Amino acid sequence: MNDQSGVLYVVATPIGHLADMVPRAVEVLQTVSLIACEDTRHSARLLQHFSIETRCVAYHDHSDERRVDELLSHLAAGESLALISDAGTPLVSDPGYRLVRAARQAGARVVPVPGACALVAALSAAGLPSNRFAFEGFLPAKAGARQRQLATLASETRTLIFYEAPHRIVECLRDMSEAFGSSRELVLARELTKTFETIRGGTAAELLDWVASDSNQQRGEIVVLAHGAPARELGLDAQAEATMTILLEELPVKQAAAIGAKLTGLRKNELYQWALGRD
Repeated sequence: MNDQSGVLYVVATPIGHLADMVPRAVEVLQTVSLIACEDTRHSARLLQHFSIETRCVAYHDHSDERRVDELLSHLAAGESLALISDAGTPLVSDPGYRLVRAARQAGARVVPVPGACALVAALSAAGLPSNRFAFEGFLPAKAGARQRQLATLASETRTLIFYEAPHRIVECLRDMSEAFGSSRELVLARELTKTFETIRGGTAAELLDWVASDSNQQRGEIVVLAHGAPARELGLDAQAEATMTILLEELPVKQAAAIGAKLTGLRKNELYQWALGRD
């Protein structure tokens, strides 16, 4: 594409409360040539509310290449497009990755129009450490795969954030209690910005019992946050410390940890964390 190509706007929309729509988003959606929607029928109410009459086409990450090529052709012709999902920020566990990547690879300008995002809203009100966090999106639907993924996250020290479907929330909390321990602090944020918004914290065991006993808590859009695992101090013996010190003088931390693990028999991740914590 040349310098005259159009702009692809990635536009966040409300996750519930329509008043959370930012004025810039309304202006962009009113003035672009075309809006790519996750579901045109779902977005119709939002667009009607803000008197947005721009033509819409369906786009999701299962759309075929012809739809992507069609949207890119509009950009190449100098038209500006907007991408929206059903709610929240596109690409954050929502469609848009393929289109944004293709547009950037084609040389088009991609512009974010920030707004609502469920994971950020939940984190801001959860009361869990927010300086470091990891967003895991939706866990696998099948129990075995979900349990294995949670097991790999059990020692993660950052706050963990998940989206979960209402019909799986009880099983999800049960698996978190098993993987993280029943005393791990969790927060459930449900129906954010909507009429029945609920934000409740407690141990994994407490939240599991509460949700399992109240079918109302098994409805709507759900975010689950987990306090990170307590950081564990790693004390190296003199030989392992000397080995790592030498390696770190010559190599990046990640590579030094990998080689150090082979030489000392210690875990690579533990050596990596030790290296990061050195004075």
